[in-house]
Order: sequence, then C-alpha cells, then structure tokens
Amino acid sequence: MTGAVHLSFDRGTLRLDGSMAERLPMVVWDDRVGAWRAPAHRYAEIVDRASSLGVTLHDEVAPRLRTDDVAWTVPDLRPYQQDALRAWRASRCRGLVVLPTGSGKTIVAVAALASTRAPALVLCPTRALLEQWERELGRFYKAPIGVVGDGARRVEALTVMTFESAYRQLDAIGDRFAALVVDEAHHFAGGLRTEVLEMCVAPMRLGLTATAPDAGSAAERCLETLIGPLVCEVAVGDLLGVHLANLEVVRLCVNLEPDEADAYLRDHRPFAELRGAFVRANPEADWASSMRAIARTASGRAAIAGYRRAVALASLPRAKRALLAALLGRHREDKSLVFTSSTDDAYAIALQHLVPVITAETSRNERRATIDRFRDGRYRTLVSARVLNEGIDVPDARVAIVVAGRFGACASPS
Repeated sequence: MTGAVHLSFDRGTLRLDGSMAERLPMVVWDDRVGAWRAPAHRYAEIVDRASSLGVTLHDEVAPRLRTDDVAWTVPDLRPYQQDALRAWRASRCRGLVVLPTGSGKTIVAVAALASTRAPALVLCPTRALLEQWERELGRFYKAPIGVVGDGARRVEALTVMTFESAYRQLDAIGDRFAALVVDEAHHFAGGLRTEVLEMCVAPMRLGLTATAPDAGSAAERCLETLIGPLVCEVAVGDLLGVHLANLEVVRLCVNLEPDEADAYLRDHRPFAELRGAFVRANPEADWASSMRAIARTASGRAAIAGYRRAVALASLPRAKRALLAALLGRHREDKSLVFTSSTDDAYAIALQHLVPVITAETSRNERRATIDRFRDGRYRTLVSARVLNEGIDVPDARVAIVVAGRFGACASPS
C-alpha cells in the first residue's frame, strides 16, 4: 500500500500497515505481525501528522468516534465551573481541572460531555463512585448508560468504568470512545498502570482532581502526556463561604508509646536505608520503580515487609485509638465520617465503637443502604477505608476524622 497507511485498533494499540507508517510519530516495528504499532492514546497526534505529511490514511477508528444525536441536558454552571470548561475547550479539549472537594467537578465533566456529544468513557477509582457517576450522568443523558465494574458489564456510547475494569477491558474496546473523563486523575500521576489511559484512542480528555501535581514534577509530565496540561486550578479558599461551607482544620498530634516507637524504628530503618541508597543513585526514580528495585532481593523483600508493619503500627497506635474515642464522644450528636488507610483499621474501629463500616469489600446493596441510613440520620458515624474519601457525595456530614491517610507527610517518632 505505497503512499498510504491503514490504521486499525489492535489489542490496546494502534496498528499501522503501509510503507509511510514509519514517518509517523511514536511508531515501533512489530515483527510478530509485520506492521508498525503506536500507543492508542497517540491516535489524534498520528492523524494530525499524517495529514500534515500528505499521507493517505485509511482510518478504521474514525467512524466509531462520531458524535451521536442523543439529547443531552446541559447543566447550569457556577462561574468558576464555566471558567474551567472554557479553559478546557481552549486547550483543544485536553487538560486537567483541579477543583476542591465538594465544588462540583462532576458537573464540569457533564457539561464538557454534553458540549461534545461524542461517545465517551468515564473512569473512576471505586465501585462506590461508579454508582454515583451513573446516577449523576442519568440526570442529563437520555439514553442507556453503560457500566463496567461492580459485577456489571454493559458497554454503551456513554460508559462508566472503574480503573480496575478499564485495565482489564480497554485492550478490546478502547477504540469506541472519542472523549475520556478521568475522575481522581492524580492516581495516574505516579506512572502506576498508565496502560489504562494509553489503551484508549480518545482525542478529547478531561482529568478531574482536587490534588494538583507539583509544577515541573514527573507527575505533572505524566498527566500532561496522558490527559493534557493543567488548564484550571481553583483553591479551597476561593470558594469558602460562597460555594463551599466554611471549615476548620484541626491537627492533633499523638506520640507512639515507647514500645511502639522501638518497634516502628526497628521495622522501618532497613527499608529507609535501602530506599535512601536507591534514590541517591537514581534521583529521578519514582516510588514504584524504587519498590521494584528493592524487592529484587530477599533482604529487600524483608525490608518492605518491615516497612509495611511500621506503617500499620503508625496508622492506628494506642494513642490514636484513645483520641478517636474521645472525639467521637465529643461529637456524638454530629454526623461524623472516620477515614482510615487500611481495611483492617476500619474494621477494628467499627468493632470497638459498634458503628457501620464501608470498605472495598462492601457489596453494592450494603454500601447503598449504609450511606442512605447515614444521610437520613439513622447512623451518626460511618467508618471508611479508602472508599468515601474520594468524590462520594455525603453532604450532611459535619465532622471528618482522618485517622490515617494512604498518602501524605509523615515524621519519624522521636
């Protein structure tokens, strides 16, 4: 096929047949099939380059990305949401929008999808968010909504998936969507499972998060490649008292007991020494690559096991348990959410205080019933292990107690 290139989607990548394909960006030769390949997320770039080079492109993907005529209802937007949408459009419908928790990131995404009317995929990290996205999209989209995850597998022109389901499914269906919304996009800033976003051809991409990557960091570069540049960032202080309720953040410090501090240092020190040596030798390495390197030896794997024991100890030591009991007693009349970093801690707290708990293991029906009872006041306290801390709408909660987070700064015990 001299002077022309045939482009198709094949197992999560683009396959390009034809002698001119080697002139296109990001292509590599695949001896197994005798053709060129490129990452699927480079689809728009390849199409643009082919056009600029005068290469005739027989594109099998394009017909699947056409807009549909399903009626969308465009939501009303607050001024800062309108600014975010305009900024995203000005960036050729690619980019990261950073808005505080509770400020309506979902509505920005709905407005973006309504404006494109293109086949779209929404990715979210948890099953709880999957259900919430389906419900919210259904308010504005008058056609069947696909759901992949939490026991469901329905693919439609508008589909919602969990990250894990996308990792397993997009190699087969990543060519069906022209627009991609990534909720809690910071999950992909560390390079973990970036194949999820690489396997989708969608030219239009919108990332949503409350956590902006550091300027100039590897995380920023990763998200810019996979989703687009930072196009809008609004701080919490800009919305407090107007669009968000005023809040007060109180940090309460506790000390490890002497025996706990000894155990922590004993378990943590070998890992800290190995990680420090690796980072000094590889200053650009991220967390995942350092963990892989350390885990290559038996001593490294033992150090990682010790690190995990140290983290578990610091997440819920005796002083935290006592302080949490005092706080729940003080706020017994308020609706309170308790956040933990591990399922074991969540169950331990739920058992100690006889309160309901939601984890990734909680079934869809039980999760829905528990949240409904919390909203209507039958439950006053709810414990969550990395389920309700991202994007779930629980508007009536007055107190949030973060016992431990999965990410964040931590100091060694003195």
